Amino acid sequence: MLRPDFELRPSHAALLSLCPATTPAAPAREINESVAAQLGSLTNYRFGSLDPFESYPPTRLPREHVQRLIHSFLHKIAFQYYPLDLNATSNPFLVSWWPLALGDPALFHVSLQTACLDEEMLARKGFQSSEILMADSVALLRRKVFEPSLAIQDGTMNSVITLAAIEFGKGNTKVSEMHVDGAKKLVKMRGGINSIRQTSPLTARMVSWVSMLITGQPQFETQDDIGSGDDDFALGNDIALDVCNVFTRLRNVFLRARHVPLEPARLHDLTCFVVHRLLFPVSDATSSPESHVSSCVRYAIVLYMFILQGPTYFSHAVLFNQIVDRFAESLRQTAPTNDHLDIWLLAIALVSSNGTAHYLWVTEKAQRTAYHFGIRGRFEALARIQRVLWLDNSWGEDIFGPYWDFDQHGGVEFGPLRYAPGTKANTGYSFDIPSLDAHGPKFHQSPNAVTYMTNFSARLGPKLTVRYPQNLRFKQMRSSEVL
Repeated sequence: MLRPDFELRPSHAALLSLCPATTPAAPAREINESVAAQLGSLTNYRFGSLDPFESYPPTRLPREHVQRLIHSFLHKIAFQYYPLDLNATSNPFLVSWWPLALGDPALFHVSLQTACLDEEMLARKGFQSSEILMADSVALLRRKVFEPSLAIQDGTMNSVITLAAIEFGKGNTKVSEMHVDGAKKLVKMRGGINSIRQTSPLTARMVSWVSMLITGQPQFETQDDIGSGDDDFALGNDIALDVCNVFTRLRNVFLRARHVPLEPARLHDLTCFVVHRLLFPVSDATSSPESHVSSCVRYAIVLYMFILQGPTYFSHAVLFNQIVDRFAESLRQTAPTNDHLDIWLLAIALVSSNGTAHYLWVTEKAQRTAYHFGIRGRFEALARIQRVLWLDNSWGEDIFGPYWDFDQHGGVEFGPLRYAPGTKANTGYSFDIPSLDAHGPKFHQSPNAVTYMTNFSARLGPKLTVRYPQNLRFKQMRSSEVL
């Protein structure tokens, strides 16, 4: 389970406006009275198409404030939401999400709320306007989910999953998970996540990615097909079939990408697929326990895809660190067997564990393994790494290479730790530790990442929620549980 009070380092900051870091608590009763008194014109609104600047769903905020928030959403938030596409003519939050919001009061309020939270966090003068928008968003969404024709709309699912992200950012994990359950039921009503992806790729992408990160594990199964192709690198017989499947498919995709580079959105979809396929919980009492090597390959592939993708609209930092823990645990149980695969696994481990408690131990294991296989520097290591699973790009060697550089004394440098072969008879290596870098790996740095998100509070803001109708089989929560 994801922790509501974890500390998010600036280098991991990619929650953006989906997850506000702070929202002051307010009496739920006052909010409910305010909503009841002023929400009439909102709940009677008819859904339709509107002009983006002259006509839009009514709100309880002043017109000037609304127009300022609209401008912020279109020129700032849309690109923070979706750093995968910085082109204003193709960014899906501008060409797909926003037109829906103009005809959907619930999604319009949710969208304004993200811009408002961003504005209020920077101003540090309270969150009154965003609380109004939250209360109205919830009231409008309640109305939609009770009408089946409206409940299955893209705008409804976009609203639900965004509210889940916002509540998670506040630390209201139970309410956040309830929204995820609601989104899953809506997906089922639409025929499954793959059916939605055919017509609404942004909605499918948001729901599958955000729900996985909130709950800590994939919430949707992937299509069951078999990876195939001519492959000159084979994994051992002790590797699980699903891992071999993904491994083979990725090698083929990465090979094609040498001629036609992967677009950021395509890479994100590929990452989402791989993580879902490899981490989806499977309960099979007849299957034997997975080997440690197979577990290592499984987790290393997931981490490598996260590294390739970098920060997106909803941070994977918590899940990433959880996978690093599992990876390190499995890696401790393995012994050197295959120089190419072992070096590839350790390359992923070095980058992903940098800045964690595992880093020193991983470095020591990498040193022993490099010495065992006679690796004397960056180019020999990269040659083995690229032989296993590697996507050619402009920065890959700069991320993975420095951990294997020679230092000035002829030893191999692993980040801040160095060793010189043969200097200690009992171990084969010695250490010089000038400093341990506490920062995360380079892939977390992005000009599109918001860095002012630094931590979360365990309990901030009112626990407003949507009570989903019984006929949709949503989990009902009593008012005492959510207010």
